[in-house]
Amino acid sequence: MTERHRELARELCQLEKQLRDMGLWSERTPSPEALASSQPFAVDTLTFVEWLQFIFLPRMQQRVDVSAPLPTACAIAPMVEEYFRDQSCDASALYSVMAAIDQLLSSPVKTHSHQPG
Repeated sequence: MTERHRELARELCQLEKQLRDMGLWSERTPSPEALASSQPFAVDTLTFVEWLQFIFLPRMQQRVDVSAPLPTACAIAPMVEEYFRDQSCDASALYSVMAAIDQLLSSPVKTHSHQPG
């Protein structure tokens, strides 16, 4: 497992913790049909928070678990901001976690180059 995978695993744990702390974690899994949406963020079948919990988190965790290639671009934090814009809860901590995930996945992969001596 690469350091990038380990960092993502830590951030995914923080994302789950934040959703739970905000009371947004659901014990009820959406229907298979709802999870099979082909729309961005499954906007036609799920709330954004459901998408985070039931699609984004499991897919990213699966990539971490098998050390699969990670996405090279991610920009979900703006969706957090948009989704919570007109709601009364403070989503700043959730936004911070998602921004950290976005930055981690969107930053160039560090490669160790061998410098001839």
